[in-house]
Amino acid sequence: MPSQARLTDSWMLGRLRVPNRVLLAPLAGIGNWFVRLQAKRYGAGMAVSEMISSHAVHYGNRKTCTEMLRIDVRERDAGPVAIQLFGEDPAIMRSAAAHVARAGADAIDINMGCPVPKVRKTGAGAALLADPDRAVAVARAAVQGAVGDAGRLPVTVKLRCGLRPGERSGLALAQRLVREAGVDAIALHPRSADVHHKGTPQYELAAMLAQSLPAPVILTGGLDSAARVREAFASTGVAAVMLARGALGNPWLFDELLRERQLPPTRGEVLSELEWTIGRAVEHLGEPRAARYLRKFYPWYVERLALPPAAARQLQAALQAAEGIGQARRLLDPLRAPLARDTLAAAI
Repeated sequence: MPSQARLTDSWMLGRLRVPNRVLLAPLAGIGNWFVRLQAKRYGAGMAVSEMISSHAVHYGNRKTCTEMLRIDVRERDAGPVAIQLFGEDPAIMRSAAAHVARAGADAIDINMGCPVPKVRKTGAGAALLADPDRAVAVARAAVQGAVGDAGRLPVTVKLRCGLRPGERSGLALAQRLVREAGVDAIALHPRSADVHHKGTPQYELAAMLAQSLPAPVILTGGLDSAARVREAFASTGVAAVMLARGALGNPWLFDELLRERQLPPTRGEVLSELEWTIGRAVEHLGEPRAARYLRKFYPWYVERLALPPAAARQLQAALQAAEGIGQARRLLDPLRAPLARDTLAAAI
C-alpha cells in the first residue's frame, strides 16, 4: 500500500527516534563527519558514515579509529549518526560493533550491498548475498556487539536486491536478517550488484519488501530529485528514504524535501557552501591533505554555479590543478560578486 506517512514525520528505528524520514546514505570515501553535518544542517533526519572496515576497527588501525570513526559534537547536536561497517567475519564484526557503540554512535549499519570487486573478493559487501548463512551470522554478531551505555544500538543492513539482474536473493535475505539475526531495519537499493548504479531501480521490489517485512524498510538508489523522492516514497510504502549520489554537493535537496524550498540555490549560496566545505576539510585533514581530498568535491559545486560550459570546464580544470587551498580560493574569488538571480545569465 502507498505510504500514508509524510517525509517530515518522525519514526522509530528500534529504540531510536529519528526526527524525519529523509536520511543521508553511506557514501564510500566521502561520508565523513562534516559531510554528515552538512546534510543535517539542511534537515537530514539521520546520516550514515562512509563504509568502514570491521577488521580495521577491531585491530585498532589509527587512521580508521581517529578519522573515519570521528563523530563531531556539532553533528551529534544536529541529530543521530549511524556508522556503517563492512566485513565477513562474525567475531570481528561483533568486536567492531562494540567499539563503535563505545565511540558514541546512535546506530550501526552493516554493508551487504557494496558491488566493488575489491570488497566482494574478501567475502564482504554484496558477496554476502551469495552466502546467506554467513550474512545472518555477521548481522547477529553486530546486534550482539552493539551495546552502549544506554542499551543496545539499533542495527540496520544495507542490501542490493540480488547479485545479477532479475535476482531477488536480497529480499529473502532481508527476511532472515530481521527474523533470525534481529536487525532493526533494512535499507534496500533495488538494483542488482552487477549493474552498480546503472539502469532504473526496481522500486516495486521495495514495495514488496515493505509490505512483507516485520521491520522498517529504507529506500535508496536513484533518488536524485525531490519529485522522484516523493513519488518513490509514496508509491512504495517504505518507512524512510536515503539520499546518496543525488545529494553530492546538493544539500539543498534536503531543504526542498523537508522545508519546502522551491528555488535552486543562488550562485552566492553555492559558493558559501563550498567555502564551508573547504573550511571543514582543512579542519579535518589539515591543508595539504584537504587540498587533494577536495578535488573530488569541486565538480559537484561547479556544476551548480550556472556558468557557461566553457567557463565551467576552465574553472574545473584550474581547481583540479590547484596546488593548495589558497590557490583554489583565489580561483573562486572572482565569482563572489553579488548578483541578482534574474541578471545572472546576462552577467556571465
